Amino acid sequence: MRFVSHSLSALIAWFLLFTPAHAGEASWQTVDKVLGQAGRTLPGGVHRYSWPRRDLSVSVAGTRIDAALALGSWAGFTSDEPSMAMGDLVLLPTEVTPVIRALQRGGLEVLAVHNHLIEESPQIIYVHFAGHGVPHQMAEALKAALEQTKTPTAAPAAAPELPAADRAAFDQVQASLGRKGSMNGRILQVGVPRAAKIEEEGAEVPATLGMATSLNFQVVGGKVATTGDFVLVADEVNPVIRELESHGILVTALHSHMLKESPRLFFMHFWAVGDAAAVGSGLKAALAKMAVE
Repeated sequence: MRFVSHSLSALIAWFLLFTPAHAGEASWQTVDKVLGQAGRTLPGGVHRYSWPRRDLSVSVAGTRIDAALALGSWAGFTSDEPSMAMGDLVLLPTEVTPVIRALQRGGLEVLAVHNHLIEESPQIIYVHFAGHGVPHQMAEALKAALEQTKTPTAAPAAAPELPAADRAAFDQVQASLGRKGSMNGRILQVGVPRAAKIEEEGAEVPATLGMATSLNFQVVGGKVATTGDFVLVADEVNPVIRELESHGILVTALHSHMLKESPRLFFMHFWAVGDAAAVGSGLKAALAKMAVE
């Protein structure tokens, strides 16, 4: 009987050890199916899904922008139980109310409704959302919201090879910025996490769930266009504004993206078109006014 008891205990231990991982994998496959694409697994256990608004032709102050530069709807889900979901949707004004109603019906909370850019045409509104629960159920609510828009949900085709001139410009940006980024199609993206952890009601919010400063770059002619957002505590806001302004980088929005975060955070959006090295140096100077990794 002792042998049987030990064998049974070992079997139970094996089941508990291996079943959750398998169940988690199956859960994400279900979310992939609901949202129509395979999510990317990012540091912090975040599963992220992206929907660039490739259906829109948007210009900022006369500069045509790529969807990956500033028009990327996205959602991230943590692997915790219950899962935390967060993201934002890029919308035309006529899409805002139907999307908000769909999010509310599905149990997702609306955190913010606002601009990120200035002088864009057509006007773009960003709706930030969050939720806590079972990932595939939150994904169903998100799918219902996306269906209120013309957002393409299929994965984009592979981007053509980057021209040598673009690569050289991005190399200049990274050298002057002092940080490396990654390519998203023809857009260079650099993420800069804060030095201290961010929490929501006692639970840590990973940097990959929209909590890292985001710096995006697009080559425009012989120059570089940049936009994104700085993630700031209150005492950093005006020093960063002064640094950006002194380097010819415009501040286009300052607002919250969350409701119950700790420490209190402010998200500052910006825009500039200029020499690659100068743009990188200006952003580096602004980062120096913040507590970042």
